Amino acid sequence: MVATAMAETPRKASPLQVVKAVLSAFIGIRKHAAHEHDAVTITPVQVIVTGIIAAAVFVLSLVLLVRWITS
Repeated sequence: MVATAMAETPRKASPLQVVKAVLSAFIGIRKHAAHEHDAVTITPVQVIVTGIIAAAVFVLSLVLLVRWITS
């Protein structure tokens, strides 16, 4: 019984898979099959942390770009 339950439990997504899912969500492109797979393997905590980090990097890069252009 334990072996069956463990075999059915999906693996947790790797950090690269989470980053790819979050970045594709940022730009709005996603295949349905990839979305279904991610919905099973990615946890909400992984998405939230990765999303906050990605948003911070995006905002910082925009600030640096504007400062570089206006200097």
